[in-house]
Amino acid sequence: MKKRIKAGLLAYGMSGKIFHGPFLAAHEGFDLVAIVERSKNQAIKDYPEVRIYREVEDLFNDSSIDLVVVNTPNYTHYEFAKAALNAGKHVLIEKPFSVLKAEAEELFSLAFRKGLKVLAYQNRRFDPDFMAVEKIIKSGRLGKITEAHFRFDRYRNAISPKAFKENRVPGAGIFYDLGAHMIDQAIALFGIPSEFSKTYGKFRENTEVDDYAQAHLKYDNGLNVYVTTNMLVVKPQPAYTFYGIKGTLIKHRTDVQENQLLAGMKPLDKGYGEEQKGNEGILFTLNTNGEVIEEQIPLEKGNYMFLFDAVYDAIVNDKEYFVKQNDILTQLSILEK
Repeated sequence: MKKRIKAGLLAYGMSGKIFHGPFLAAHEGFDLVAIVERSKNQAIKDYPEVRIYREVEDLFNDSSIDLVVVNTPNYTHYEFAKAALNAGKHVLIEKPFSVLKAEAEELFSLAFRKGLKVLAYQNRRFDPDFMAVEKIIKSGRLGKITEAHFRFDRYRNAISPKAFKENRVPGAGIFYDLGAHMIDQAIALFGIPSEFSKTYGKFRENTEVDDYAQAHLKYDNGLNVYVTTNMLVVKPQPAYTFYGIKGTLIKHRTDVQENQLLAGMKPLDKGYGEEQKGNEGILFTLNTNGEVIEEQIPLEKGNYMFLFDAVYDAIVNDKEYFVKQNDILTQLSILEK
């Protein structure tokens, strides 16, 4: 009989309801047994058999729980992850892993001493748009990449009511929010940069945090990578643009899984993670006559369940996790202000 990991969620906002709960409930290797919901009672409607706690400390003290998912505001990640590890639990932490690199180093060290796993939730590696461009880049069809652009844009001119995103607290701002995804993807494709620089902007009226940010990652082989996020883009630009000596690759973001989950689709439903035709990326190359050839790159099927497969294998089978410690430490070096 397959070992099952008993898991608990520290919150049941959008993250718990959309990105964690459905996968823990559907995966054959997990049992979702407890959720912290401080005042509301939404979780019990979706998971009638789950224990509801009003305080995170009560979940930490639940001896039946093997894995704690830290999906609370950014500035609490370090504190709650440390408490969970000290309670003898494995930990899966939403991005950003922590606010500071030094905090992450402490968590990795603590987990190692206790024989536990502390893992990063970087679900965007399993988006179909990223998986499609990753396949082309790894195929070598672009040749040596000279320049790469990652964008994650939205249009939200008003100040969000979510205080932890808008107030001047550690880990707030768009770079910690959306930049964490793109930096992780850049590291996944190209490795650790040799140096970087950053630019921030505040453009919405009364904003206390950055709503524009760009990082320039430089590599020893001459590659320049630009990571940009902007909350005031009415018409989103391509999410991925790569220039190589053999061609150019362009792909827009679709957020297909997020939209499907918000609409009530479950991870095991037919069609989950599949992009609709017409959302293909375009590969531009030259033929022997110097003519430009446009080629649609095949759509991929994304699935955040792959992340939970990896979490299970890391905990039960001691398999190396796909997001390495050095990936996280580098990401936080770039994110830190």
